Amino acid sequence: MEQTLKQTRGRIFTTSTMVKISILGVLSYIIMFFEFPLPFFPPFLKMDFSDLPAVIGGFALGPIAGVMIELIKNLLHFATKTSTGGVGELANFVVGGTFVLTSSYIYKRSHTKKGAIIGLIFGTVLMALAGSIMNAVILLPFYVQFMGGVEPLIQMGQAVNSHITNLWNFAFYIMGPFNIIKGIVLGAVTMVVYKKVSPIIKGR
Repeated sequence: MEQTLKQTRGRIFTTSTMVKISILGVLSYIIMFFEFPLPFFPPFLKMDFSDLPAVIGGFALGPIAGVMIELIKNLLHFATKTSTGGVGELANFVVGGTFVLTSSYIYKRSHTKKGAIIGLIFGTVLMALAGSIMNAVILLPFYVQFMGGVEPLIQMGQAVNSHITNLWNFAFYIMGPFNIIKGIVLGAVTMVVYKKVSPIIKGR
């Protein structure tokens, strides 16, 4: 285990690998602007594929590299486009980083198609859990301040699920399923494109 971590650090901090991480981080930042709503969810929730370069980078270069790509994406967004003073970027980093770190770590431990699938499944579940908690504790209370109270948000949630009565309900009944769908889609796309692009990332 210790030897594996040392080898991973050695690979990550070479100049070549840092350049690849930077490129993937910028690509992830650009993709972040191409977003779309999902049916049956409140309109302010938007789906995007900005975690895809981080997942692919994590699979190809290691879990720490994937997390660094997520960090670069959110730092760039904070520096250029933030509307939340960094709150949204922090939540995005924690949620996306959870997905990337979990899936790529498991894949590195079991470097097979089955390992990739298991990693993506666990990554999706933990991303949904992290997303629900981050939204209930940080993001939703932040947005409530600009909505004139919690009621407008609750009403928006009840239009989708009548059981929603508070921020925690909203987080787990809305954000949880949203992130599960997002994880499933990201996982499917990763399985399709990874083998095609990984030789380029690895420099083969």
